[in-house]
Amino acid sequence: MKHITIVVPAGEVNLTSVGGAYEILTRANEFGQMLGSQTQLDIQIAGYITEVKACNNYLAIHPADITTIQKTDLVIIPSVDVAEEDIRQNQPLIDWINEQYKNGAEIASMCSGAFLLAATGLLEGRLCSMHWQKVEEFRRLHPNVKVIEDRIITDEKGIYTNGGAYSFLNLMLYLVEKFFDRQTAIFCSKIFQIDIERTTQSQFAIFHMQKSHGDDVISRAQTYIEENIDVRISFEKLATDLAVSRRNFDRRFIKATGNTPVEYLQRVKVEAAKKELERGRKTIFEIMINVGYSDDKAFREVFKKVTGLSPQEYRNKYNKESLPA
Repeated sequence: MKHITIVVPAGEVNLTSVGGAYEILTRANEFGQMLGSQTQLDIQIAGYITEVKACNNYLAIHPADITTIQKTDLVIIPSVDVAEEDIRQNQPLIDWINEQYKNGAEIASMCSGAFLLAATGLLEGRLCSMHWQKVEEFRRLHPNVKVIEDRIITDEKGIYTNGGAYSFLNLMLYLVEKFFDRQTAIFCSKIFQIDIERTTQSQFAIFHMQKSHGDDVISRAQTYIEENIDVRISFEKLATDLAVSRRNFDRRFIKATGNTPVEYLQRVKVEAAKKELERGRKTIFEIMINVGYSDDKAFREVFKKVTGLSPQEYRNKYNKESLPA
């Protein structure tokens, strides 16, 4: 018998991720019993608080008392909007999670639940996935955690994390396969109609130009890049124009934005191309020229590297009035 604890922190908890996790694991348990599987799950929803409400109080959940759980095999941290001041309020839960990990439990976080997981210190020097919209804030608070922006799931030494919003469903299928088998995971994917093979969130990401870093020189460089995506940019000349050495420019740019100047330029170009593909009537060739590419192969390679899709695949997915390339 494996014991699973879905914890409920103090803060704005996404109750869908709590209920969804419980429902998928329960259905996997039932299917496993039907097949005569030796694996059985004892699933509890628990926390230090007695009630959590959401959706203007239309939804509520009443967790069990977590102090009664001495040992668990898997801790699941749901998506939760935990402000920095809320970390202190959740310190007893953070300590409990740490103790369970020391006793052999695995830990899984959903979306922004990674903020709470990071507060335990267990993510230091490890990989982490989370919602693309939260990456900049997370990196600021936890610079020693290796955030993998495009990954849906990370799995490292008994620590699991996943991307944002409803991608927690993919994490649950992953855990079902870990605890049961592939057959049970496929069954759950069919019952709940979840794409079992989705591994990246790249196509969903919207690139935000990181501007909250306070480095005026880099802010000026970013503005220049964003306003000149259709021309060939010399970063050597740009650094000279900004009165800094190229080496210092690159170092400051990476520190401020998390990207090299070349990566930033590519992301800005691809974001502009995505918007044209979503809403425009231009051909892919026209869009390629508009965002400053003259080499068709280079444009397609960079676009796929950033989004996980070719320009045509992206257009077919997000534009109802798709045109040929």
